[in-house]
Amino acid sequence: MARKRLTQMFPFLLPLRIWQRNLFYRIGMRFDGNKYAKTFGEKLDYEVCSTKTLMINENSGHDIIFQRNKVDNLKIASQTMNHILIYPGETFSFYYLSKNSKKYGEYKDGLILVDGKIVAKKGGGLCHLSNLLHYIFLMSPLTVTERHGHKIKSFPNPDKSSLEGIDATISGGWLDLRAKNETNDIYQIDISFDDEYMYGRILSNKKPTVDYKIINEDLHYVEENDKIFECVSVVRVQTDKQDKSISNHKKLYDEKVFIEYELPEDVVIKKILKKK
Repeated sequence: MARKRLTQMFPFLLPLRIWQRNLFYRIGMRFDGNKYAKTFGEKLDYEVCSTKTLMINENSGHDIIFQRNKVDNLKIASQTMNHILIYPGETFSFYYLSKNSKKYGEYKDGLILVDGKIVAKKGGGLCHLSNLLHYIFLMSPLTVTERHGHKIKSFPNPDKSSLEGIDATISGGWLDLRAKNETNDIYQIDISFDDEYMYGRILSNKKPTVDYKIINEDLHYVEENDKIFECVSVVRVQTDKQDKSISNHKKLYDEKVFIEYELPEDVVIKKILKKK
């Protein structure tokens, strides 16, 4: 049996622990050698990439109010980073920007994964925004320097056409999403909403010469020790904008996540025998 953390045995200590972690994290960022993006500006002229994501997941298995609260939370968090400029040598940090959210409103209770369980917490659902940002970072010349995938997938994607393995979980004081501009150009995040979708774009001051497309390869499911895991490779294909030729096909990383929900009957699951 896993040993319980002090905050699990004494929950009243959790706010103090969170305050401590945030303090230490901010101090660390002052001395880690990164120059964090903090300048906002008018929209840049050229679109590098774009995507959209359905915000309400009807298949979460929880009260729909938490999905609606999540939408409100996403709109608050997006205001802390919308139209941020990422100059050459600068690093985008989700944590660095979103810590200023209180000036835009109060977060509501949304769903979040805590100790392997889905619970409702204030500010829950912000991973929906970090997921979108991570995806457009991968489709741009920006270099992702920190990203953490979810270890558990509790319900299927609301959009069946969406890719697997591109999520990015965040947790204030513990986990961040960061992307560094190692080019000579300026990049900018643009986020917008309609009634159903959240939209994300990367803009630039220079007209892009290549397109980046993210695809899944070798998507499969395995059963290990009576648990089902989804395994997938995340691949980036680089195409020349002028002649449409493929100039680079690169596997970025492999992803493996525990599936907590029931898969469709037609999904093939490979059983891996336990080692004696």
